[in-house]
Amino acid sequence: MAARTALTRRCAALTSFRALSSPGILSHSRHLPRRFLATPSDQSTDASNGTAIVMLNMGGPGTTDEVGDFLSRLFMDKDLIPLGPLQKYLGPLISRRRTPKIQHQYSEIGGGSPIRKWTELQAREACNLLDRIHPSTAPHTPYVAFRYANPLTEDTVKQMLADGVSRAVAFTQYPQYSCSTTGSSLNELWRLSKKFDPENKIKWSVIDRWPTHPGLVEVFARHIEESLATYPAGEREKVVLLFSAHSLPMSVVNRGDPYPAEVAATVWAVMQRLKFSNPYRLVWQSQVGPSAWLGAQTATTVEEYIKKGLTNLLLIPIAFTSDHIETLYELDLEIIGESKQPGIKRAESLNGDPIFIRALADIAKAHLEGGGRTSPQLFLRCPKCTSERCREQKAFFRRQQEEPTAAS
Repeated sequence: MAARTALTRRCAALTSFRALSSPGILSHSRHLPRRFLATPSDQSTDASNGTAIVMLNMGGPGTTDEVGDFLSRLFMDKDLIPLGPLQKYLGPLISRRRTPKIQHQYSEIGGGSPIRKWTELQAREACNLLDRIHPSTAPHTPYVAFRYANPLTEDTVKQMLADGVSRAVAFTQYPQYSCSTTGSSLNELWRLSKKFDPENKIKWSVIDRWPTHPGLVEVFARHIEESLATYPAGEREKVVLLFSAHSLPMSVVNRGDPYPAEVAATVWAVMQRLKFSNPYRLVWQSQVGPSAWLGAQTATTVEEYIKKGLTNLLLIPIAFTSDHIETLYELDLEIIGESKQPGIKRAESLNGDPIFIRALADIAKAHLEGGGRTSPQLFLRCPKCTSERCREQKAFFRRQQEEPTAAS
């Protein structure tokens, strides 16, 4: 019942966007043309004298009818789920077999993913704030580029070219870098730039990771504190904090992917902010298939702690910037709902929190003030990386960094 109540509250927030009416930065929304966030329109815009801020994420199906296409793209992505030389056959087979199950899951959370609504809100409000705190690169025009769902990266790149964009920042919405997530999105952006922009009309720079940014740490810490306040005073310090992040295949981890270390860095920074007030663990969710994945798994951890008599557990989605199926269904309905333990709860996702919007704007501002220079980590390949896509993508963005731009 508690999980259902939480789900109802979060779904209602999607409709009301209560953050927009809150005092502070989110109350300053500007009027935007209909051609916004890669939405087609017959209106023309001129973004050539400003900066496009392109939010990269995996996306999610907006309706249950879109689930099949979403899964097909996901299981065909060798960067996210490596299935070996038979991937072009196995990917479509797995996606077809999983579609009915995943359609049911999306129907349970309202019929589709809320990730597009939240990402568009975050992009729009961060750009509104950027216009005020960094006017030298304004206007800042928001775009969203999803890897597996609408608006697809291909459609966004085409729209940007039609809009006359000449300066763009690829801003990953995965705070912790992985070759499977940010790397995959950048591979796709490189491929599409080569295909649709051979003249290099758009000059790109990249915000590739931000796992310990103070604004990110602060919003996580505050959401944890708000959740801890719902426990009886005498029990709060004993609540176990379970930081849950999307898992990775061990083949990717053993290749040298930096994601586990960067997620751990976020957890450590948040616990420092909380003065290590509670016991905690980092756990991993959303394993797919029979191969070995990074553990311990979130669901198994909750089950084992219940057996040990620990029934006050707070789940924190530490690698997600908004609600989607992994939070609303996997954590809320499967893990928390099926536990039937009132002391097992989840901290709110970042969604439209004004502190998080400010963090996004501050990250972009610092990037632009630095001339759009990308983290040196982006250009370091994993020790066992053999991907030509990765090599060429990194070479592309290195060239982009070395070429002068109007904002430099």
